Amino acid sequence: MMLHIPQVLTREQVRQMRAAIDAADWVDGRATAGSQGAQVKRNRQLPDISPVAIAQGQVILQALAANPVFFAAALPSRTAPPLFNRYAGGETYGLHVDGSVRRVPGAPGWLRTDVSSTLFLCDPEDYDGGELVVVDAYGTHEVKLPAGDLIVYPATSLHRVEPVTRGERVCSFFWSQSMVRDDARRAMLFEMDQAIQQLRARLGETPETVTLTGHYHNLLRLWAEV
Repeated sequence: MMLHIPQVLTREQVRQMRAAIDAADWVDGRATAGSQGAQVKRNRQLPDISPVAIAQGQVILQALAANPVFFAAALPSRTAPPLFNRYAGGETYGLHVDGSVRRVPGAPGWLRTDVSSTLFLCDPEDYDGGELVVVDAYGTHEVKLPAGDLIVYPATSLHRVEPVTRGERVCSFFWSQSMVRDDARRAMLFEMDQAIQQLRARLGETPETVTLTGHYHNLLRLWAEV
C-alpha cells in the first residue's frame, strides 16, 4: 500500500530543519548503500552519526508519534532514525530494493524494514526531475510531494529516484518495522480503521461501530508481532 500523508511537518518546521541540515557536512551517499545499491546510487547524505542528523531526526520521529494516520498505516513497532539525502546536477538513484534488515546505531539487534518512508523537505517547483518512482504489481507510480509531506510504501517495492536536472531535491528517508509484517494485512487494517473513523464522525458511537472496532483489534491481536 502506498499512502500520501500531508503536512507531517509544518512549513516552519521544514524551514528550521532545512536551515540546520543545509549548513551541515554532507558525504557521498554510497557510504550507506548495500553492494547492489552502491552501483546505481549517486547522491549526498548526512552521516548517520552527524549530530545535526540525529537532532533533526528526533524532530521527525516526534512528528510521526503525533500523527495518527502514519501509525494506522505503518503500525510501527520500531522506526529507524531518519536519514537525509540531497540530489542535484544530474544525481540519481537507479532501480533498487531496500535491504531487508538494518542495524540501528546504539541499539541491539536488527530492524526489519517492512515500510519505507520518504519525507519531502523541498517543494516540487524547486527542482526538475527527482521523482520517486515506485514499481509494484499495480504498475509504476511517480511521487513528487510538497515540503512537509510524506509518502509511505512497502519496503519490498522496487524504486528509483530520477535524475535531478535543475535545482536540488532534499528529503529525509527512513524505515519502520511493523507489528504486522504483511503489507496486504496492513492495508486491510488501515482501510478498516479509516472506515470506522468515518462512520464514527457521521453516526457517532453506535453498536455497529463498537462491533467493527472489536473486529479491528481482534485482527490486530491475531496478526501483530510485538
